[in-house]
Amino acid sequence: MTDPAQPPKPGVNQWKTLDKDLHRIGLLEEATQFVSRPLVAPGLALAFVVLAGLLAAVLTGAQAGTAIIVAAAVIGAYMALNIGANDVANNMGPAVGAKALSLGWALLIAAVFETAGALIAGGDVVKTVATGILSPDAVPDSGQFTWAMMAALLASALWLNLATWLGAPVSTTHSIIGGVAGAGIVAAGWGAVNWGSLGMIALSWVVSPILGGLIAAGFLALIKARIMYVADKIAAALFWVPVLIGVMAGGFATYLIYKGLGALLHVSLGTATVIGLATGVIVWALWRPVVRRQAAGLENRKKSLRKLFAFPLVASAALLSFAHGANDVSNAVGPLAAIVQMAGGNGISGEVSIPLWVMVVGALGISVGLVLFGPKLIQLIGSEITKLNPMRAFCVALSAAVTVIAASWLGLPVSSTHIAVGGIFGVGFYREWHAERRAQMLGLQKGRPVPVEERSRRYLVRRAHLATIGTAWVVTVPVSALIAAGLYLAMTAFAG
Repeated sequence: MTDPAQPPKPGVNQWKTLDKDLHRIGLLEEATQFVSRPLVAPGLALAFVVLAGLLAAVLTGAQAGTAIIVAAAVIGAYMALNIGANDVANNMGPAVGAKALSLGWALLIAAVFETAGALIAGGDVVKTVATGILSPDAVPDSGQFTWAMMAALLASALWLNLATWLGAPVSTTHSIIGGVAGAGIVAAGWGAVNWGSLGMIALSWVVSPILGGLIAAGFLALIKARIMYVADKIAAALFWVPVLIGVMAGGFATYLIYKGLGALLHVSLGTATVIGLATGVIVWALWRPVVRRQAAGLENRKKSLRKLFAFPLVASAALLSFAHGANDVSNAVGPLAAIVQMAGGNGISGEVSIPLWVMVVGALGISVGLVLFGPKLIQLIGSEITKLNPMRAFCVALSAAVTVIAASWLGLPVSSTHIAVGGIFGVGFYREWHAERRAQMLGLQKGRPVPVEERSRRYLVRRAHLATIGTAWVVTVPVSALIAAGLYLAMTAFAG
């Protein structure tokens, strides 16, 4: 036995036991941090939801229906978090995938512009509950209408949460409409639902991605034919890049005025288009010298062209986020505002006034959800479907604005989510077709045809994502409806 009074022998570590204990503590700390890290985002999300409920309680005071309003505020905040986690990825994914923006800058820009769009242009009045899918007059009493809206809001939020976890970008508008329809059927019967509107929504499942994909592929074909595969690429870019940026500016100006700022300006589509055309011409004239300066000293190769598309791509992502915040915030705050108005003893006659605090909950919820949970789908959209560079991503962003305007002129329903994802698939499939065509031409010219089996393995689009996303789109409305129907029955049974 070692005498404590004796000095330790040379070469003997007298701190061996202490070192082992400290090592165990260090490993325990590392394990604790590893386990707790995934809980940070849900914890912050829970804190935001609780704060939304407290805000509703403070602002509504002791008036009748306060408990219902607080519960609705909590569910509305949860819905806004899921909108930010799922839908905003469509705006920022292409820019991140093209490496025009880092993920951190993308989250910051999207959060700022989503919040600005929601608060500035979100509007203080929206149509009753998801574009008239369910009318309050069709529901027997105000209490049942309130429970139907609560069930619809929670059902759509739960489905968005599941879709985000599965890695499937879905339409938040379709989610809330499905929830309203499902709860409305249980509350008031099949006749309470506007089936014509639901039919148009089903049509948008097909129209939106195909139209977005074709337009994005068309712009990419133009860029390849007129800029990338010509002898003097820089000279071609000096002409075409300002033209494309002018088209982008005109398209976004029309989109923002007609869709994003419609609640403030109340302009017709024709007037918005004229303003957009004027904006496009002005931006084209202003951007020509900018492109000339950027192109100075660039080598005559395809990689050099990416520099000319980087800033326009970032600008388009920011504008898309602003327009998204202005439009889709109503998916969270529309039903919430209807509940607040009904619970306060005020009837609903076709329109729902949105209080400022409700808009703040929706706007901040979208941004918080984006920052906490958005990176997963941003990475999926930006890099896992097909490889994007600034030119391809620019085509996707440009197609989003142009498709919405074209569909508005044609009177066709479209989904911004489906357009953006369809645009990415359109760019990817066009790349496959173009690569196949060039492989055939080059193979024949060199006397070594590329075997069909080899070419078939050169896929540039991941088919697994096509199946997953397509399935999620198709089941969004029915799944949201079924969840809402079950929740409505549970809520009304609990309420007695």
